[in-house]
Amino acid sequence: MNRGFIMKKFVLILAVALIGCAGAFSQQITRFGVVDTSRVYNAYFRNSAPVRNFESKKAEFQNEINKRTEEIQNLKNQKVEARKNNNDTLVKKLDAEITKKTDILTEYTNAKNVELESLKKTLQNSDAFYKKLYNVLAKVAENEGYSLILSLQQANAVLWYSPSVDVTELVIAELGL
Repeated sequence: MNRGFIMKKFVLILAVALIGCAGAFSQQITRFGVVDTSRVYNAYFRNSAPVRNFESKKAEFQNEINKRTEEIQNLKNQKVEARKNNNDTLVKKLDAEITKKTDILTEYTNAKNVELESLKKTLQNSDAFYKKLYNVLAKVAENEGYSLILSLQQANAVLWYSPSVDVTELVIAELGL
């Protein structure tokens, strides 16, 4: 099941339950909070070790690609010189080596792009992040007296809100970011 669908369903069930409780305890004031989960997500992953690892691997792969591209360019320069010197044997040898190294570079680039895409998807679907987020949201809501916190990313659930109910900064602070 889609995480967004589960979150929407959870928010809807929670809202219905709270509205039902509000009628039973009409003297209790219900406070609602909103959180910009997109900002929280970006703050969390910008500072996380997995993202730094991803960026490090990306830079490492790019350096290797640059090194191999430079080798191929050097071979092409040697081929131009060999052609100027009418050394057909060396031209053919260099041409074969350029083709081989270009093919290897293409395979390497494709493999590393697949690896990076996999790492990126893992980061975006981190259950550890969502578990931590829900625990922090519960803590912030209880400490601040909120009965319900809605996500701003589900625009159809929030028609209007006062900036005074935005607990995004509290959530980011509780995550230690």
